[in-house]
Amino acid sequence: MATEDKNSATAAAILPLVGGAANVGSIAHCMTRLRLGLHDRSLVDDEALKAVPAVMGVVEDDTYQIVLGPGTVARVTPEFERLVEEGRAAATAPGEATPPAPASASASASADELAAQGAAMKAARKAKNATPFKLFLRRIANIFVPLIPALIGCGIIAGLNGLLVNLGWLTSVTPALAAMASGFMALIAVFVGYNTAKEFGGTPILGGAVAAIIVFPGVANIEAFGQKLAPGQGGVLGALGAAVLAVYVEKWCRRWVPEALDVLVTPTLTVLLSGLVTIFGLMYVAGEISTAIGTFADWLLSNGGAGAGFVLGGLFLPLVMLGLHQALIPIHTTLIEQQGYTVLLPILAMAGAGQVGAAVAVYFRLPRNQSIRRTIRSALPAGLLGVGEPLIYGVSLPLGRPFITACVGGAFGGGFVGLFNQLGDKVGSTAIGPSGWALFPLLDGNQGLGTTVAIYAGGLLAGYLTGFLATYFFGFSKDLLAEFDVAQEPAESTVAATGGPTSPPTKEPAGV
Repeated sequence: MATEDKNSATAAAILPLVGGAANVGSIAHCMTRLRLGLHDRSLVDDEALKAVPAVMGVVEDDTYQIVLGPGTVARVTPEFERLVEEGRAAATAPGEATPPAPASASASASADELAAQGAAMKAARKAKNATPFKLFLRRIANIFVPLIPALIGCGIIAGLNGLLVNLGWLTSVTPALAAMASGFMALIAVFVGYNTAKEFGGTPILGGAVAAIIVFPGVANIEAFGQKLAPGQGGVLGALGAAVLAVYVEKWCRRWVPEALDVLVTPTLTVLLSGLVTIFGLMYVAGEISTAIGTFADWLLSNGGAGAGFVLGGLFLPLVMLGLHQALIPIHTTLIEQQGYTVLLPILAMAGAGQVGAAVAVYFRLPRNQSIRRTIRSALPAGLLGVGEPLIYGVSLPLGRPFITACVGGAFGGGFVGLFNQLGDKVGSTAIGPSGWALFPLLDGNQGLGTTVAIYAGGLLAGYLTGFLATYFFGFSKDLLAEFDVAQEPAESTVAATGGPTSPPTKEPAGV
């Protein structure tokens, strides 16, 4: 009951600060963020929101995003939805509620400077990300991010089932666990098709219906390009293409089919035309692409694992800053669908380890700046669990050099994991989303669980240690130390309220 009260209180505190129920157009959440579509952005009180105890930061992107952290966001969102519905029922106008006074502005100059620099960088990055290509990648992320909770749940069950099978325990239960773990993955194409049609402005159920063709067992009786099709051929990439095609066919029908016939003709033509193209074209092409992705990933890590891991681990944080990491989501999903796990995610997760090591080094290099040290202490637990946004935009990126040295830590951690992949010990994740310590329950590979866990833990340690040493010895110039290593004491109310830095970047799950 106390937890429910806490979540309700958080939702109640947030609602008036975003302009009230009438200002909220849409509500969704991902792994860490409450995502709101707002009618009038000017009604939002950013500073007061950051002062809400459960709020780790806010992000303005295509939606307004309030960072609450893993677990918390899934509990606060239903309470927030309930309050919005009640507010709409009461016809509350936007902006009626009087928000509480903003948090005290008496924080130290150093903390304010970092927050301001982080906010400026976030705004600049948002402007650069408004390109057609990056907007398309964001759409792709919007398709796959809602699937992450199911991927995580089924992935953990799959890991538990594998452990029980290896130990020979509960043999009467393991078939049921296998069914639970595999059921979602067997039908993931349908969910991808549904979300794709929804994202691209079509009827979601029609997108799901066309994508369902891919996993229908009866396609095994159909021949295309001189060979029999296989159920599931093309996977999520085929479902993505099929649903996009269905959206365009549906929109074409809406323009040309008379209204009196629309309810009968449009759905029929959408499924028929898109389905034929899917069966006799997309499934084969997408299947070849999916196979090529798996083959290339295996080849890359088998032949150049250490070097590939070094590059991937070192470049992932900059990819996140550029918004290009979203292109990896369907690749991860394809690998999980094909092989049962993605070998890329544990390597990319090392970027977060480098970030944690860098933050600890900043903590020790600025012994007199209590403001930044408290920020790091409050954000570090989330960083260890793979939520790196507060440390990135609140500490390392505004400081400059520590962001680069964090990338160096990620590179060495990625190189460590990649080396073992090259030696034949594959380390993968059965789901996307978590990283850091939160990835341990999702680890899988071609060796025993103990070996897989040990390699991943070794990579984290390499990332922590290298990120720390690189930052401690090379992360600060004399001028930077002179500017920030000064006695600064933030206002107690501000630190307690924010729980850490206030300007995290826009980032989808997977690896930081």
